[in-house]
Amino acid sequence: MPDDRPTNEPRRRAREMGIPLGRYKTGRWNAITDVAGVKVGHATIIRGAAGPLKVGKAPVRTGVTAILPNPANVFEERVVGGGFILNGAGEVSGMTQLLEWGLIETPIFLTNTLSVGAVSDAAVKWMIDRFPGIGHEHDVIIPLVGECDDSWLNDIAGRHVHEEHVTEALRTASDGPVAEGSVGGGTGMITCDFKAGIGTASRKLPEVLGGYTVGVLVMSNFGVMRQLRVGGLPVGEVLEARYRSAPRRSQNYGSIIAVIATDAPLITHQLNRLAKRAALGIGRVGSTAMHGSGEIVLAFSTANKVPRESRKMVYRVKILLDQRLDPLYEAVIEATEEAILNSLCMARDMDGANGHVSRALPLADLKELVQHWTSRHGAEPAPAGRRPQPEPGAAPRIPAAVAKPSAARGAEGMPRPTRPAGAPPPARIERADARSDSQEAKAEGAATGEGAPRPDGGETPDR
Repeated sequence: MPDDRPTNEPRRRAREMGIPLGRYKTGRWNAITDVAGVKVGHATIIRGAAGPLKVGKAPVRTGVTAILPNPANVFEERVVGGGFILNGAGEVSGMTQLLEWGLIETPIFLTNTLSVGAVSDAAVKWMIDRFPGIGHEHDVIIPLVGECDDSWLNDIAGRHVHEEHVTEALRTASDGPVAEGSVGGGTGMITCDFKAGIGTASRKLPEVLGGYTVGVLVMSNFGVMRQLRVGGLPVGEVLEARYRSAPRRSQNYGSIIAVIATDAPLITHQLNRLAKRAALGIGRVGSTAMHGSGEIVLAFSTANKVPRESRKMVYRVKILLDQRLDPLYEAVIEATEEAILNSLCMARDMDGANGHVSRALPLADLKELVQHWTSRHGAEPAPAGRRPQPEPGAAPRIPAAVAKPSAARGAEGMPRPTRPAGAPPPARIERADARSDSQEAKAEGAATGEGAPRPDGGETPDR
């Protein structure tokens, strides 16, 4: 296909290309919205024909994406959050407070670099309209707004993102399939010299590993063509030779913002660690975190809600043991890689400022390369009617995806070691003053007068 020919082929998600994308299954939508309660909405702004840049007028190729971690009431029922900065040549406003407090109390927004202020201002207005006590009865808020530079296609200095676009992204947020490619904040974004933008993916752990869901959404805007790797294959090096004269940006190597959601009961230090693994997923696609690039990751868990106010001075949370994090690490790496590839596979050609053209990733070429590699290097199938035999003395192997829950389970459905037959139970060590959670609650209620029995047999609510 000539370098200057438009890419009009139908777009498909990466999974449909036969790309090897890990071992865990996806959620229903293969999107961040597979985590129950999470919603995503976009406002896409495309105005003016491609041509000379006229600041303040056209061409406009930008937008805003909104992610609602707790759509019901994220201000009063905050979610636990964390994050990680691989390279900091980018920005997420509100990130400093997030890393300090470990809480998310506003929606998360993605847009272009010079529209962060406008989006933050509109988000504040939207929040105050719903929670009038902000700023006097309650603390002030700092909305989480992430950015990438879309100036190669967009009149970024014209600052075309306004309050109505933020409101539209919030109003249209839904918990179903998520639009990908050149939509919302990803409208003008480019990855490895191909058109990209918004991408998302998810993973569902098997029950023996907790059954948790991890979802990732990215606004992808990094890298150069030769770096692109797809399913571990050096696709970019091959495409670089074929598309050497294709139009591309030469000075701006962009950034990426990734947002991770999970229903696993994680606290801040665990979410920080999860966010670090997303950087490994970004690296799988070819990022080297260039000097001028910003790789910033946010993460949150929907498992615990932290009340802004309570009649008590404590709240209770569930926390997954750190030893159980490894499957989540693998899941987030897989989902991040696939989300970036989805942003590429679903985007179409786009022209914009100063006649710049960003071509879509050629899916026919991509599929050809993947099939060629798998035909040469794929594993040989076992002979018909025979199964590979385990080595003498080796324990039978059960694939994680089909393994059944063990009869010996921990509180979160995780297998735990069993005692050999006839072995005595381990000695139980308790402090003299040790009490269970229920005993603690009763003692606390007796001391404060809260939680006391009511005439109807119930208990006085905490809030």
